[in-house]
Amino acid sequence: MSGEESHRRNRLVSVVLDEASIGRSTPDKEHERQIAIYDLLEENCFALPGHDAGPYGLKIALQDAKLALEIVDENGAPLVAHILSLTPLRGLLKDYFFVCESYYAAIRTAMPTQIEAIDMGRRALHNEGAQLLIERLKGKIDCDVDTARRIFTLVVALHWKG
Repeated sequence: MSGEESHRRNRLVSVVLDEASIGRSTPDKEHERQIAIYDLLEENCFALPGHDAGPYGLKIALQDAKLALEIVDENGAPLVAHILSLTPLRGLLKDYFFVCESYYAAIRTAMPTQIEAIDMGRRALHNEGAQLLIERLKGKIDCDVDTARRIFTLVVALHWKG
């Protein structure tokens, strides 16, 4: 398969957050979810080892307090589902929410240098979440760091409360 063909096939063309998993949220957070999905679809690298069925669709859900990633082919036919424990992510999610709340509060009142420092911490936690996802999905899903970051954003979105 050529590099161009590989890029065309090894990508996501649809992403859905399970409506039943999403808590009610603020309009700002709903907007952020939509932006995260748009960004993920615009640029991603996503493949299933041992499958040549791409491009793919992804549904992200919470199922019995676990993360469910359901992958389908471009016609919607189910290919595989991966269920991951959220336990390794819980502390990171808690820290991420705390830093995000600090960031949003700082935007209204803090000096630019304080905002930058908080944002650096937020990005570091985001990168940590992406790396953890890559490790947990090794051998199941191949994706680059940017794709993992965007998927982590959507995992976070499932946990946002209004």
